Amino acid sequence: MKNDLQSHFPMIRSRQELIDEIHASPRLRQEFHSWPEKRRQEFLDICTGVRGIKLLYDPFFKEIMNPETTPERLERLLSLLLDTEVKILHVLPGDSTRLADEASLLITDIVVELKSHEIANVEIQKIGYLFPGQRSACYSADLLLRQYKRTRSQQKKHFSYRQIRTVYTIVLFEKSPREFHASPGKYLHYFSQQSNTGVELELLQKYIFIPLDIFRKILQNRGITSELDAWLTLFCTDEPEEILKLIQAYPEFIPIYEQLYNLCQNIEGVMKMFSKELQILDRNTVRLMIDQMQRTVNRQAKKIARQKKKIAEQEEEYARQKEENARQEQEHARREQEHAREYERQRAEDRRHYEEQLAALTERLAQLEQRQA
Repeated sequence: MKNDLQSHFPMIRSRQELIDEIHASPRLRQEFHSWPEKRRQEFLDICTGVRGIKLLYDPFFKEIMNPETTPERLERLLSLLLDTEVKILHVLPGDSTRLADEASLLITDIVVELKSHEIANVEIQKIGYLFPGQRSACYSADLLLRQYKRTRSQQKKHFSYRQIRTVYTIVLFEKSPREFHASPGKYLHYFSQQSNTGVELELLQKYIFIPLDIFRKILQNRGITSELDAWLTLFCTDEPEEILKLIQAYPEFIPIYEQLYNLCQNIEGVMKMFSKELQILDRNTVRLMIDQMQRTVNRQAKKIARQKKKIAEQEEEYARQKEENARQEQEHARREQEHAREYERQRAEDRRHYEEQLAALTERLAQLEQRQA
């Protein structure tokens, strides 16, 4: 019995057909059974329409959104995001050093030069990096510098800074960093540099961040309300019911799914694509664990630093109190000594006074005795 997606896309094959073809090739059979059971079932579900194909899988996204073979798709997406008509002029090389360093969490990274000569970088991440703002700012600065060098090399003596165009960094997160969850009702975040005085300068770095996990939650409550919503749904959903709603409301997406399911006809090719995706997922897990551990280490380091500071302050306070106590004890001992000296002086004074009185009385007594004699 055909499922809903098979009814709309007759090229989708049955589960048994796929299994038979896989088992007919010793190499494909070995590759297939090297995957975990969960991944084998996921692969069969995708290829047979039990679940849809999620475009966030790296090979599928690059195939469908390739700006060299189907530029009109990326042009339309960028036009909706930038709210202006976009035409792609060139596809620029990415930063191979950056991709090698951070590819474990990066699905794809497409850099294009628009007809306006502005630069757009479309980046999709499986799991949001730590410090997304700092990372994006560094990459945007790198794109700007590369544009400057390229333009200066081309224009030579005719170069002018006016020829340097805006650089857009557009990041879609499958699992967004925690910073974006502070605004759970928002999924389009536009950033640009502004003055606090109202003075306007043409600063060239702009950013768009799209947390697709937050978008999905909003989508469940209100459904698709715009063409941009439709594109984001295309990227983040693999639910057959949602896919059918999408192509019914926006039939222009039907060719995309037809292309995807035609890809699935080449079982060897799609298995290679899926194997690559599994490798990315494995690296994602490792990198996520590293990032989480680093975050824990940083948090513990800050906590230890606070505790050390508190202990140092307590020790300083203890030393101060100890010093104050010693000073008070010295002051008390000094006063005791002064009291003792004053007491001895007073006793000596009283003794002298008594002796003088006694001598005076003795002398008086002697005088009285002489008179009586």
